[in-house]
Amino acid sequence: MPFPDLVHPALGAYRSAVEIPADFSTFWAETLAEARGIGGAVVIEPVETTLKLVEAFDVTFPGFGGHPVKGWLVLPKNREGKLPLVVQFIGYGGGRSFPHELLHWAASGYAYFRMDTRGQGSSWSMGATPDPIGSTSSIPGVMTKGILDKNDYYYRRLFTDGVRAVDMLLAQDFADPERVAVCGGSQGGGIALAVAGIDSRVKAVMPDVPFLCDFPRAVRSAGRDPYLEIVRYLAQHRDKSAKVFETLRYFDGVNFARQSKAAALFSVALMDDICPPSTVYGAYQAFAGADKTIVEYEFNNHEGGGPFQDREQMKWLGKRFGMA
Repeated sequence: MPFPDLVHPALGAYRSAVEIPADFSTFWAETLAEARGIGGAVVIEPVETTLKLVEAFDVTFPGFGGHPVKGWLVLPKNREGKLPLVVQFIGYGGGRSFPHELLHWAASGYAYFRMDTRGQGSSWSMGATPDPIGSTSSIPGVMTKGILDKNDYYYRRLFTDGVRAVDMLLAQDFADPERVAVCGGSQGGGIALAVAGIDSRVKAVMPDVPFLCDFPRAVRSAGRDPYLEIVRYLAQHRDKSAKVFETLRYFDGVNFARQSKAAALFSVALMDDICPPSTVYGAYQAFAGADKTIVEYEFNNHEGGGPFQDREQMKWLGKRFGMA
């Protein structure tokens, strides 16, 4: 297939035109204060598996609105002292699935948590967390749920869940608060960028072919869903374009990138027609932290680097967290 987007040198020179709202930080500070004020119960229960070298736990914690959010916690069995923490978020349509998947972080000595995604988890992997809040009319999927009001938009709830997961984990005695990393692919990478931009306790972020970045360009250049959900919505709601893109500024990975001082390892696939490479570069170039790297996969579509990027992440994070 041809390259669907900018190529070098134009790609490396691209800068996003997304503007950050004046009340961006206030909006997120008030959102988190509200969620934390509601509180809620944390339940961590051992799970019986055939795994011998790690322990798995079924976790329920309070997210946005105090709503119960699920996740899997996997810990090395013979652990000592405080462990570095890796929190992983999930791609669009997926859920937390099973605890025996993706064991490479726990097998390398990290405390690993995979957060479920509210209202998703029936596309390519299973979830267990409903989204109990309704919204105005929307295209099937979640990209347009509540999109006319930043307070009602779906990703306000999901990004808050991500920060509340960090809150919950840092309250546990196994977690080292000085070694907190977040990661994820596609939508998971967008959530990771948001959490790192909101929460300064995050010391490292690893967004893999991240979604939810540079919305104005992505909506106009992506070749496949989920960005096209917004296109179809605007094709019907012809008078709502300005309002939609105003809402999206509060949820754009470019603006979260501008807020984070964490170390960052991005990846981008240059043949990606779901998350156009320029949108990933838009977030990468905007990222405020001085320690940032991007890995390119020239001949890959949205699958990106796959296990090659897993390996890059493990080496990169190991050096920064003393686990090499």
